[in-house]
Amino acid sequence: SKANMELLSSATASQKRQPPGTTERCRNYYEILGVRRDAGEEELKRAYRRLALKFHPDKNRAPGATEAFKAISNAFAVLSNPEKRLRYDEFGSDQENVHAGHGQARHYNYYAEFEADITPEEIFNVFFGGHFPTGNIHMFSNVARDAHYYPRRHRNERAWTQEQEEEENRPQNSYSAFIQLMPVFIIIIVSVITQLMATNPPYSLFYKSSIGHVISRETENLQVPYYVDKNFEKIYQGLELQELEKTVEKDYIEYIQTSCWKEKQQKSDLSNLAKLYRDERLKQKAESLKLEHCEKLSSLIGMHKGG
Repeated sequence: SKANMELLSSATASQKRQPPGTTERCRNYYEILGVRRDAGEEELKRAYRRLALKFHPDKNRAPGATEAFKAISNAFAVLSNPEKRLRYDEFGSDQENVHAGHGQARHYNYYAEFEADITPEEIFNVFFGGHFPTGNIHMFSNVARDAHYYPRRHRNERAWTQEQEEEENRPQNSYSAFIQLMPVFIIIIVSVITQLMATNPPYSLFYKSSIGHVISRETENLQVPYYVDKNFEKIYQGLELQELEKTVEKDYIEYIQTSCWKEKQQKSDLSNLAKLYRDERLKQKAESLKLEHCEKLSSLIGMHKGG
């Protein structure tokens, strides 16, 4: 744009007028940043962010972009420091005349007075590296600053390029992570499908309406009761039915054995407590406790022997 070209031309011209060893300078720092003379801290920051991103040498390859970037950084560093801004407001508008006409009267280097003691890249990194200092930008030594500017630029250029590549590859990395997790998703999906497709057991020893085992049957050999669903007779017939009923009787006997052992254990515990506390009530309860499952087990054993 026209404003951009004017800034480039102004910064380039001012850079060419400098003696060797000096840094960038321009006639009016407020004009460089495009702000009013009463601009506050936030307005200065916004102006710097906008211009620094536009004229950074790694982004803008136009002739004079480097000088413009340095001029922008220097202007911001001076105006963001209250002391330097106060001195600049007092003498800055007449700096060319002071330097030319009264250079001998003012022995110090006038331009160095209004140069930032921090490199443009350091200012840029403060804004776009994730940190911004509280208060004003601290000033550091200005010794041999320009000698280290370009090596620092190259390092930051590589870092910036790497960040851009990471940003561009972020969706791809997310896709790669999804591909890596794909086997886990497949296992979970297969497991869920398997559970959904798993058939209910063909029988239950007890009435279970939740799975449809509501039809009562007895095994042919030991007359063990069990429950099946309405489709049982269509599936299990002949040898298949005989094998299934053997499994039913085996499960039933194991259940009766376990229940019998629990009954005996309960009766024994009550008897021991009655003796320990000499409690006649507990003694009577232990003696009256029936071993129903043990009686069923004896009956089954007798039937098996008789068969």
